[in-house]
Amino acid sequence: MSFAVAILGRPNVGKSTLFNRLVGRRLALVDDTPGLTRDRREGEGRIADLGFRVIDTAGLEEAAPVSLEGRMRAHTERALAAADVTLLVIDAREGITEADRHFAGWLRRSGKPVVLVANKTEGRATLPGVGEAYRLGLGDPVPISAEHGEGLAGLYERLRPFAVDRAADAAPAEHEKPLQLAIVGRPNVGKSTLANRLIGEDRLLTGPEAGITRDAIAVDWMWGGRPIRLVDTAGLRRRPRVEGKLEELSVGDALRAIRFAETVILVLDALQPFERQDLTIARLVADEGRALVLAASKWDVVAEPGAVLKGSRPGIGADRSRARCDDESRLRRGRGVEPPGDDRGPQPLARNRPRAPSPAARRRPPVALALRDPGQHPAAELRAVHLETGRAPRFLSALSGQRVAPGFRPARHPDPDDAAQGQEPLRHALTQLRGQPRRHAGLSSKFPRPL
Repeated sequence: MSFAVAILGRPNVGKSTLFNRLVGRRLALVDDTPGLTRDRREGEGRIADLGFRVIDTAGLEEAAPVSLEGRMRAHTERALAAADVTLLVIDAREGITEADRHFAGWLRRSGKPVVLVANKTEGRATLPGVGEAYRLGLGDPVPISAEHGEGLAGLYERLRPFAVDRAADAAPAEHEKPLQLAIVGRPNVGKSTLANRLIGEDRLLTGPEAGITRDAIAVDWMWGGRPIRLVDTAGLRRRPRVEGKLEELSVGDALRAIRFAETVILVLDALQPFERQDLTIARLVADEGRALVLAASKWDVVAEPGAVLKGSRPGIGADRSRARCDDESRLRRGRGVEPPGDDRGPQPLARNRPRAPSPAARRRPPVALALRDPGQHPAAELRAVHLETGRAPRFLSALSGQRVAPGFRPARHPDPDDAAQGQEPLRHALTQLRGQPRRHAGLSSKFPRPL
C-alpha cells in the first residue's frame, strides 16, 4: 500500500512544479503569479521504484477564517491530516522568510514527519540559502530543482523509509474504468457546490466570490459500486471578457476536461437560464460528441418554478420547429421545388433562370479599375502574359496607368535567348537615350505622368 505525501509551503515557491515533476505530467497549472493554486489536487507520484500518492496544496497564508485565504488554509490543513509525510518547500534563492519560520513551527506542533525541501537550487549562487535552511530546525534540507528535475535522488532517500512493503498482498485486482464526468458552466453558477453535494464532503473550495476555481480538479468517486472520476472546472466566460494569462490557463484547462470527458453536466443559473454563453458551451459539448446533461442550480431561490419551466419549454419547441422547417426546405430544394412563399404554395424551379452573381462577384472590381490602380483594386485572377520584344514599357504603363515618354527605352536583358523567345523580363529601370540632358524628375517633361 502506498503512502501519502502532502506538499506545503508559502506561495510561489514551486509546489505545483514539484507536483508535476513527481506525477510525470503537467496536471497542475504553473505560473509566476503567486496564489495560482487554490484547491488541493491529488495524483500518483513516482520516483524510480517508489510509488506514493502526492497532494498539491495552496500557498500558506495568515488570514481570517471567513476570507478566501482562510478557507484555502482550512483545505490545506485537511490535506496535512490525510498525509503520512509532509514536504515543506522553501525558495533557496530568497532564503528563509518570516512566513517560513511561522509555518515550520506550525508543522512541528502537528506531529507529522516533515522533510525540508529547498527548491530552485540551480547554480552555486543558491548555496547560502540552502545553508540558511538549517535555522528552521527540521533537519538537513534536500536541495532540488523541480523545474529541471535535479536532486530527486536525495528526495528518494528521505521518502524511502515511509514506504510500506506489503508483498503478502495478492496481485492488484483489475479495476473497472471510471466514468469521466465533467461539470462545466458560467462562473458562479454553483459547479463546485454541486460537486461537493455529489461527493458528500466539502472537497472543493466554494464561496460567494466568482472565479474561485482555477484548475480542473479530478476527484475519484464511487456511486452504486461504479467508479466515477468527477472533474470540477473553472467558469467559462465569453472570449472577449477573458482577461489575463491566469484566466486563459483556466479556460484551456476546462476545455481540455470537456475533450477528455464522456458525460458533461452543464450547470445553469435558474435565475438567468439559457444565457448566450450557456448555449455556446452546450454547442461546444455537442460538437465534441459528449453526452450533455442540463442542471438548473439555485432552484430554491426561484420565486415561480413553474413559470420558469414553462418559459423555457416554448423556446426549445421553437428551435425544434425551426430546425424541422429548415429540413423540409432542403428536401424541397433537392426535389426541384421552391420553399413555400406568402400564399402561392410550392412552385417549380425554372431550368434556365439566370443565376444572380455571388456576393464575392459583386464585390469584385472591374478589370479596368484593377489595371489602372492595382494597389486599391487588386485583380481577381493573375495569368501568365507573353510579350513581344520591346513591349515591356507599354505593358508597365497599362498596369500603372502612366504614359511612357518616347525618349525612354527599356533596359535589355543580357541574355539574347530570352528576348528572342518573347519572354523579356519586366523591369522598372529605364535608360535614357544618348545625347539628351539629365533633368530633375520633378521638372522634366520627359518623366512619366499619370493619365
